[in-house]
Amino acid sequence: MGEFDGLGRNQFEEGDYYLNELGFKVFTEQYLLKRGYCCENNCKHCPYKSKKTKNEK
Repeated sequence: MGEFDGLGRNQFEEGDYYLNELGFKVFTEQYLLKRGYCCENNCKHCPYKSKKTKNEK
């Protein structure tokens, strides 16, 4: 099962994502906190990154 199983395609709440300049959905910290874990894909707004990871480039 994937992380979106059981969710309808458009069952996001306002503020869960925005569309970037290329039209891709970018999940916000609001959504990532609701999801409840880090997927380790280096999400732009990940609230679960360690401070060390946030400061590294």
